[in-house]
Order: sequence, then C-alpha cells, then structure tokens
Amino acid sequence: MVNLVVLALVIVGIIFVIVTYNAFIRLKNLCDNAWSDVDVQLKRRYDLIPNLVSTVKGYASHERTVLENVTKARAEATAAKTPGEQSKAENMLTGALRQLFAVAENYPELKANTNFLDLQNNLSEIEGDIQNARRYYNAVVRDNNIKIESFPSNVIANIFSFKKREFFEMAEGEREVPKVEF
Repeated sequence: MVNLVVLALVIVGIIFVIVTYNAFIRLKNLCDNAWSDVDVQLKRRYDLIPNLVSTVKGYASHERTVLENVTKARAEATAAKTPGEQSKAENMLTGALRQLFAVAENYPELKANTNFLDLQNNLSEIEGDIQNARRYYNAVVRDNNIKIESFPSNVIANIFSFKKREFFEMAEGEREVPKVEF
C-alpha cells in the first residue's frame, strides 16, 4: 500500500514536471513569435523611412541635420538586437521622425505632395501595427515572467534554466502614436 502511494506521488511529480516544462516551452515559443511580429512591423517602418526622407529632402534640402538625424536613428534601430536596445533606438527614431514632420510643416508644397501624404498615411498605419505587436509581445512576456516567478513552477524554471524576458517599453512621453497634422 505504501509502495502504491509512493509510486502515485512519483508519477504525479513526473507529470507535473512534464506539463510545466511544456508550458515553459510554449511560452518561450510564443515570446519568440511575438518578438518576430514586432520585428516585422519595425522593418516595415524602417523600409518606409528612406522614401520619406527622400521626399522631404527634395523640398527641404537645407534641413540637413534633421535628415541626418532620421537616417542615423534608423541605422541604430535596425542594428538593435534586444528588446531593451530596440526600445531605446525606437524612442530616438520616433523623436527624429517628429523633427522631420515639424520641418515639413514649413513647406506647404511638401504637405500637399501626394507621395508625402501617402508615406505619412502608411507610417501612421504602421505605427498602429507596431503598437499592437508591442502590446501582444509584452502580454506574452508578462505571462512568461509570471510563470517563471511563481511557485512551484519557478523550481522547474530554475532546473531547466528558463529566464525572464525583457519587456519592450517606451520612454515616458512616447506612449502614444505620434500625431502629425498637416
């Protein structure tokens, strides 16, 4: 009888380890997938920026510093690897784009240019997609981190070296999609 109880406890323990391990694998893959979605949306944004800079450059060629800042911020953002690095780079890029749109305000011909308006609309749409992808990524990271920190699953997390993930956070004041009015 005691042997059956011990055997049942061992079997329950093994099942717990297997189920918990598989839950961590699921969360790991969801985090990777969610980060990939964020990365795809950011790439769409990065691909749009050279066209935007070229369009503005034709009208505001003497605004060299602003154009260089956008180009530099884009390069840093594309080179970022971790969510923390990406967050910092994205904040710089958002600021540079705001400067670019502020410069565009001084050029009525540019504001009326259909190519510029299309690029602006595309950027606005992409910003919304990025926000949704970030939100999903952070939700999955939250679930992953809670499971890693919660008892008794934290024991399994430590045994198999599952680590907490970094949230993709934005700097204060950068919480909303940039509003650009023409």
